[in-house]
Amino acid sequence: MIDYHIVTPSMMACARAASVYKDVKFSDHAPLIVDYNRTL
Repeated sequence: MIDYHIVTPSMMACARAASVYKDVKFSDHAPLIVDYNRTL
């Protein structure tokens, strides 16, 4: 996997889950899905 998601340290504290979408092949790229809890 060569795709990234870059966040600030304060947003990193809000990250709750991450996954790679694998249902459709997008060449050598794959969408990265990150769930955040922004109520903190």
